[in-house]
Amino acid sequence: MAAAKSNTNWFAIGVSIAVVVVLVAIGGLVVFLNNQATSPGVAPTANDTFDPETGAISFGDGEDTIAVFVDFQCPLCKTFEDQFGPQLEAAAADGRITLEYHPIAILDRFSQGTEFSSRSAGAAFCVAESNPELYLDFAKTLFENQPAENSSGLTNDQLAGFATQVGADDAVSCITDETYRKFGAAQAKSHEIAGTPTVDINGTRLNLQDQADLKKFTDLIS
Repeated sequence: MAAAKSNTNWFAIGVSIAVVVVLVAIGGLVVFLNNQATSPGVAPTANDTFDPETGAISFGDGEDTIAVFVDFQCPLCKTFEDQFGPQLEAAAADGRITLEYHPIAILDRFSQGTEFSSRSAGAAFCVAESNPELYLDFAKTLFENQPAENSSGLTNDQLAGFATQVGADDAVSCITDETYRKFGAAQAKSHEIAGTPTVDINGTRLNLQDQADLKKFTDLIS
């Protein structure tokens, strides 16, 4: 009996294989791009003041820890710092509290695509890494020169200029290179920050709109 003639369509099979290969490649590219978008980027180097695991820039050695999460684009953060910053620093200096500052980035959408929140947080981490003793001066300068929301924000050269102004010259190239631009957004995600300013006391998140929580906070720094 004669063997049946093969009707295998090798062209169709080849096309199907090619399509599968392309789809796999596209899927891999999408995963890669997503990973790039959500990557925390390079972490700053630890020192006696800065902990890259938590993103905390710490001052004082008090029994109670107050962690303050700020976005340098946030007008309410500026108001908070104007009102409570001196008391927080004094309480840390007196050993009444351990004060942790966490620069984060959640407001990039308000800087016309320049990602000022991320760049300013990254600049703060540059200073915390190279000149941690000057972080508070740098942060104050950023708030004093806070750009309006929905503006393009400050340029990297301006941020670097403020670092030089407070004496943190070693941070300049780190700032202009945007070395830690992604770190602030990653910290916001890690700490589940939805709005700023956010305050934790000994790991417990406060609702600053609640009078009882606000009193807990002010009692520690008064």
